[in-house]
Amino acid sequence: MELINTFESKINTLHIDLSKEQQSQYVTYYNMVVEKNKVMNLTGITEFDEFIDKHYIDSLSIVNAVDMTRVNSIIDVGTGAGFPGIPLKIAFPHLKITLLDSLNKRINFLNEVIETLGLQNVETCHGRAEDFGHRKEYREQYDLCASRAVANLSTLTEYCLPFVKVGGQFVSYKSGNVDNELKESSKAIKILGGEAGKVCSFVLPGTDFARTLVPIKKIKMTGNKYPRKAGTPSKEPL
Repeated sequence: MELINTFESKINTLHIDLSKEQQSQYVTYYNMVVEKNKVMNLTGITEFDEFIDKHYIDSLSIVNAVDMTRVNSIIDVGTGAGFPGIPLKIAFPHLKITLLDSLNKRINFLNEVIETLGLQNVETCHGRAEDFGHRKEYREQYDLCASRAVANLSTLTEYCLPFVKVGGQFVSYKSGNVDNELKESSKAIKILGGEAGKVCSFVLPGTDFARTLVPIKKIKMTGNKYPRKAGTPSKEPL
């Protein structure tokens, strides 16, 4: 009960209301991550309070930049242990979510989570963004692409923007000041059919962690040559 109360007080800062079932899903998910973490590296954060702050509240903080009630479909690129996709799905059950990761062990774990929590309309995909971004069933099919993956913004935009419908957006979870990174990625964003939106910066409640959300709107279709073949976006950013 104490775990629930701690979580509820923190999630209220984002003005998100949860049912008892949703609260229970978050606790179960936390327990599954911590248990699996004993045999597979999923996270360096296992203490409940810190986990809430740096995984759950952080994942859900996208509400500061996006009206999630107007989003129907999301792809989470480089989802890892399921962040931000699973926390978003629990909080907003209407969402249709695709979780993409290059490590099959993580995908197998996420399938266990989805089954245990009874989540509907969640698809897991094992593979690289450079490959899935060219598949017609994924390319330009999503209202929103979200990613907490660590890479420079030029590279991430090439991974992520091809998945987004014209009129949708890609939101990158960054830390600290992104002015220089945004400036350096402006060419890539334009080439890929995007336009940088208003950056949203804040400190996660109860922490000293500075989170920055970088929204990139999709204003025109991405050229067929992008994303380039696997490995190229990271080695040779646009």
